[in-house]
Amino acid sequence: MKGTKSQPSIETKILPVILSGGSGSRLWPLSRFSFPKQYLSLDDKNNNTLLQNSFLRIKNIKNLDNPLIICNEEQRFIVAEQMRSINIRPKLILLEPFGRSTCPAIALATLISKSLNDKDDPLLLVLSADHHIENTDNFIKAINKGINYALDGRIVIFGVSPNSPETGYGYIQSLDKMSNNITSSKVKKFIEKPNKENAQKYIKDKHYSWNSGIFMFKASTILNELKKHDNKILEICRKSILNGNRDFDFQRIDEEIFKDCPNSSIDVSVMEKTDLATVIQFDCGWNDLGSWKTLWEIAKSDKNGNSLKGRNFIKNVKNTYIRSESRLVVGLGINDLLIVETEDAVLVAQKNAIHTLKDLVNNLSSSDFKEYKTARKVHRPWGNYKSINEGKSW
Repeated sequence: MKGTKSQPSIETKILPVILSGGSGSRLWPLSRFSFPKQYLSLDDKNNNTLLQNSFLRIKNIKNLDNPLIICNEEQRFIVAEQMRSINIRPKLILLEPFGRSTCPAIALATLISKSLNDKDDPLLLVLSADHHIENTDNFIKAINKGINYALDGRIVIFGVSPNSPETGYGYIQSLDKMSNNITSSKVKKFIEKPNKENAQKYIKDKHYSWNSGIFMFKASTILNELKKHDNKILEICRKSILNGNRDFDFQRIDEEIFKDCPNSSIDVSVMEKTDLATVIQFDCGWNDLGSWKTLWEIAKSDKNGNSLKGRNFIKNVKNTYIRSESRLVVGLGINDLLIVETEDAVLVAQKNAIHTLKDLVNNLSSSDFKEYKTARKVHRPWGNYKSINEGKSW
């Protein structure tokens, strides 16, 4: 694409919006409904949580504002404490009484940002709290490139050059063929998670990128497109904010109004319909840490393909992931297994069965196993406690 500046304006103020909802059930038993994956430390390079890394990796961008974070109301003190521990006071922590996917979350954040930002039309950078970024420098370069497209009224979506036929990601078809010299293009089409056959075609075609779910736009741009393509969501979000209340750094919304909000992604409500989408392709070692499969892929492996974390001892083991949180785990004569040990639950799964874990966790819920939701360590506003034992009446 032509007609944009190579460097962002030094006066541009960027408001990071971090989406920190979700239950993280595909990373059970490490991730629980009461303390999901975004609040865990899953990066071998540092001890920061995924939420903390979401902001820390962009903190050196010029004119970056403090983040606006959207989370479940039950997790508000976890978010506040984790940001406090890295010396960041959020612009605001927006509380959802229940999740309604990314479109309502982004609509709420954008409407709130208009009243929080000094400028009338803030620039928003929407991030997910569960991403892994290997090359921070390349990531920041892509963001800096996207700023001017966003200032020109485009909705920027960051795309990842695919290196495998993934069926768990959405894809973006660009108008121009991507290359080392051409890394941005108008979007031709958004594609939902494809089947294996189509995914294999896409990775051979330079018009296709993985949809990272990272966006950048002016508040006015996305609000106009929401009004045009999904005004129901926009108006429900507007009313739920007007009837909500502010409590220190927390913004609550009206639960009765918000419960009527459709459950819809920003891709379906806006991106598949707008003609303002621009994709910027980046190469930064991006990964969506949505499952044990993806976490396994970024983990360090030994010469036998084993990824080991915590206290463990193995013999005659190949292509196996073992994670121990509290006890010694011993493996003998096993292949292609995932073993995750926590204080109150142990998961053992075949590598090719990991994708069905979410269904299994739902079955645990319906069977009244409390372990699907909570771990022994329980977090409260004043800190945390660990349950040693319990009975029906105590």
